[in-house]
Amino acid sequence: MKLPPLSFLKQNNICLKIIMIVFLSCTPDRIINLCSNHSFANPTSPQLLNSTNTLSSLETDGLDGYFSFENNQHAAKDFGNIYHFLPSAVLYPKSVPDISTTIRHIFDMGSASELTVAARGHGHSLQGQAQAHQGIVINMESLQGLEMQVHTGEMPYVDVSGGELWINILHETLKHGLAPKSWTDYLHLTVGGTLSNAGISGQAFRHGPQINNVYQLEIVTGKGEVVTCSAKQNADLFYAVLGGLGQFGIITQARISLEPAPKMAKWIRVLYSEFSIFSHDQENLISSENSFDYIEGFVIINRTGLLNNWRTSFSPKDPLQANQFNSDGRTLYCLEMVKYFNPDEAKAMNQSIENLLSQLSYIPSTLFQSEVSYVEFLDRVHVSEKKLQAKGLWEVPHPWLNLLIPKSRISEFAEVVFGNILADTSNGPILIYPVNQSKWNNRTSLVTPDEDVFYLVAFLSSAMPSSTGRDGLGHILTQNKRILDFCATAQLGMKQYLPQYNKQEEWRAHFGSQWEIFVQRKSAYDPLAILAPGQRIFQKAIRNS
Repeated sequence: MKLPPLSFLKQNNICLKIIMIVFLSCTPDRIINLCSNHSFANPTSPQLLNSTNTLSSLETDGLDGYFSFENNQHAAKDFGNIYHFLPSAVLYPKSVPDISTTIRHIFDMGSASELTVAARGHGHSLQGQAQAHQGIVINMESLQGLEMQVHTGEMPYVDVSGGELWINILHETLKHGLAPKSWTDYLHLTVGGTLSNAGISGQAFRHGPQINNVYQLEIVTGKGEVVTCSAKQNADLFYAVLGGLGQFGIITQARISLEPAPKMAKWIRVLYSEFSIFSHDQENLISSENSFDYIEGFVIINRTGLLNNWRTSFSPKDPLQANQFNSDGRTLYCLEMVKYFNPDEAKAMNQSIENLLSQLSYIPSTLFQSEVSYVEFLDRVHVSEKKLQAKGLWEVPHPWLNLLIPKSRISEFAEVVFGNILADTSNGPILIYPVNQSKWNNRTSLVTPDEDVFYLVAFLSSAMPSSTGRDGLGHILTQNKRILDFCATAQLGMKQYLPQYNKQEEWRAHFGSQWEIFVQRKSAYDPLAILAPGQRIFQKAIRNS
């Protein structure tokens, strides 16, 4: 609902209602459980009340969009469903000046104001990173109405809003026979959200992450300045923002590299019982010039001997053998591969796949193949989402853990984590696949292990809110901590992807030699630490009255 102008609120002395959620600790120091026992209180900070009242001096008549001061509980919730911080207001911008004017206003208030700003896309952060406790959340999806512009030619690209969903970009670019090169597994995410992290999927071994496939950005800095940047123009800001966790500016527009889009996808899954053979085949595939277009893998930990739905939607090459396959209680490893093609290329594509498969050492009876449309493959996770929503299993806590493990230590990691720490079962998919360091630009803010090849290992767990057992939030978080503690003790050289830390010294260790550059960039582009407070990297300095 659109509220009256801010000038009206100020003149009529209407106080802003700010609700603070008090959390229930599950374990000492680290774990916060927001599944129950929420309590509410009114703010008591004089600086905060002054800040929100001063915010009323922003005239909505000068904005294309509007502020909402009530019923903003949705902005205190994300996909992780673990942290809940209620903002003072949500801005629904209809133009880039709406964002820059708001941030500039807060910047001009200086250290007398407690207000911070978080850009929120589709709300798929895991640890409250897109939340702003008693600050302002900017609903970036409000910018989706801005027209996408597809440019064809020798180096095709598309100009899109930072609040646009990747699925919408796919549908629009396909009208021109084009598509972005690099994806995430889930396409119902915003451009600004994935570019602020990296954007990784099974295409990363070939094209690098999404942040490597951007030509140009438009950024609103923490000073409220609107800056166009690229590798040749304002390059420091360009690379700072890519993988920068929202610390240096809000991405309001991006120019994304495109390539000719195929129409079909040959989708293949096979199983391995030995991790060494599985990883060897994966590494050979990503190093081959004539390989698949998408390579991922996942771990199946199931001590019952009965396999789960790893082959859903697949037609087995040998139905009798494949359907009767029993894991005998072993941990298995699934290699997932895709080859893109057009219908007139089917014969050559099948010959290429047969040649590639002949070089692999998977369990022969577990070969599953399926042909689907390019869009159907890329949007595959959304199908699962709708099924989980129908069962009420989507909006549950998601204590995900995403790690980047050096190739030289991946076998040791697998032996301890998959064979010991996760000895009984898992609470969701466990992805594992290698990528090439050479495809990642080391000038961006993203940090990775210092090896030519490293693995993404993603523990995509779901917790049952009322459970205190192995599928409960407390157990999964304890399990995640055991994995992290092992990585630290064994000194694996691991880096977190979508990193989650609460203390600045932990962030310093995460960035390592890049920390000083990160701090310098923060000082240059967001000196008051207004942006992305939910990452808990920098804290805004407040001057006491």
